[in-house]
Amino acid sequence: MCGIVGYLGKKETKEILLDGLKELEYRGYDSAGIAVLENGNFSNYKAVGKLVNLEEKTKNFKTDGFAIGIGHTRWATHGKPTELNAHPHLGESSYVVHNGIIENYAELKKELQNSGVTFLSQTDTEVIVHQFEKNLKKCENSFEAFSKTIKELHGAYAILLVTKSNPDTIFFAKHGSPMLVGINNEAEKYFASSDTPLIGHCKSVAYFEDGDYGYVTPDEIAIFNAQDTKKEPKFSPLSQNKLLAQKDGFRFFMEKEIYEQSVVISDTLMGRLREDEVTFDELDPTLFDDINEIKLCACGTSYHSAMTASYLFERYSKIKTTLEIASEFRYRNPIMTKDTLFVVVSQSGETADTLETLKMAKAAGLKTLVICNVDNSSMVRVADASILTRAGIEKGVASTKAFATQVVVFWMLSLHVAKLKNSLSKAEIASHISTLREIPSHVKVSDDMHERIKRLSKRYLHGHGFFFIGRDIFYPLALEGALKLKEISYLHAEGYPAGEMKHGPIALADPELFTIALLPKHLHYEKSKSNVEELSARDSTICAISQIPFDKADDFIEITPCHHYMLEFFEMMVVVQLLSLEISIRLGNDVDMPRNLAKSVTVE
Repeated sequence: MCGIVGYLGKKETKEILLDGLKELEYRGYDSAGIAVLENGNFSNYKAVGKLVNLEEKTKNFKTDGFAIGIGHTRWATHGKPTELNAHPHLGESSYVVHNGIIENYAELKKELQNSGVTFLSQTDTEVIVHQFEKNLKKCENSFEAFSKTIKELHGAYAILLVTKSNPDTIFFAKHGSPMLVGINNEAEKYFASSDTPLIGHCKSVAYFEDGDYGYVTPDEIAIFNAQDTKKEPKFSPLSQNKLLAQKDGFRFFMEKEIYEQSVVISDTLMGRLREDEVTFDELDPTLFDDINEIKLCACGTSYHSAMTASYLFERYSKIKTTLEIASEFRYRNPIMTKDTLFVVVSQSGETADTLETLKMAKAAGLKTLVICNVDNSSMVRVADASILTRAGIEKGVASTKAFATQVVVFWMLSLHVAKLKNSLSKAEIASHISTLREIPSHVKVSDDMHERIKRLSKRYLHGHGFFFIGRDIFYPLALEGALKLKEISYLHAEGYPAGEMKHGPIALADPELFTIALLPKHLHYEKSKSNVEELSARDSTICAISQIPFDKADDFIEITPCHHYMLEFFEMMVVVQLLSLEISIRLGNDVDMPRNLAKSVTVE
């Protein structure tokens, strides 16, 4: 969730750091800061809130010639969002920035305090710089002190450290949190916690593996693995296309990303559909050999796409499928058998809890697969196999196109497995493939549809809550619709299976309870309709989304005619995304960066 940037070279360091931090705003943050070392002296600036506050503080600061700098956007974990808790953190003559969590920080902090060290912040990060300076007094050089410090840290981290004792060097370490280094020419080095800050500055980048640590100077990039063996950096080209990272005239990135879904789903499908089979060239044909169960594990929106997948795998692949919330699974001593394919789902590929469950499955000897949007992410590097969703950069914190592409991948994967298991005929698979090709046209946002939802949204700004209800595969869509609304509107919303209304929730029904009813024509329509009528009879305000007009609805959003329930699924997905967007805009919220949330949750 936090963001890191670093620079070593002769360009105007402040501007490079601030520009890089702007590219990381989508990850979510509550404070930011930079530290620059030039001519043996540090300049340090921090600010709470948006980056504009940091820009104001640094407006009169410039570098002239060679300098090294580090910057950070912080999302509070240990300690409140204050300037003292913002990174970079200072020792006697060093600064550090850090993503992740130092699990043994309390123990280290107590030892340091007993030796006379004074702490300024409440963060776990500050122990790193003080531990380094403690070791520096005993070691022969800064790198030895840094190496010793890294070995004393337990937890997840991506670290950049600069010190006056080596004024031309940035020290780095990576374990569990992403970090990469980029180069433009031999004398310039760039660091970041994701690709985006380096676009336009670097032509090639190297991604660090867990356990990597080392240093960079104008003349050298020194990388050592966890066994202290020096290794050569493996550079790969960095895409220079920044167009998708811009708003393109839309009010918010989230709005742009909803509109992009047609294009990115086409990218997801590209090269994977044949006439009567789905092919994933990236998968080893033996991946599903001797597999009798698929276990899906994820958090948040990705959990909802995984739940959707559980219906598809059991319906089409005829294989037992279980579903797990990663933050629960990793702590309950689960039973894992080697005839299980363990599938993790994550937009970023860095979600801490999900990544840890993946490592658990690997350690237990299970075959593993990750469904992810980010190549070279931690999960992609750890798993036996990966399928990229190809959603492109998603800057809105509330996920839209990532969810859509994950579900598309799962539909295709269920057909791929169905062919391997002979659970569907060639004709049935061909029919599905034909329907898959229709998705991009069904997720295109029409002006009429958007305008209708925009007008309707003004009726849903009050009340005591929302029910999103659906049956079968529309239940996870109801959960996702409720999550989207509460994430960005801050209104209470819950997703329910429609058949569960009589088992307690219907007690809440009154005119101030808004029910968003998902009523697909091609899947359990009459049963779902009956559940909605029960709510209507108790005076709940009903907004029905369907192909079929519903006379008991207070509001009706008609989707375009389609012949398959999965096409209805994607049409309704767009409707609930737009409804959440427009309600939130009317409430005056920052849709792209909702309060308290982060794009990539890299702590447990």
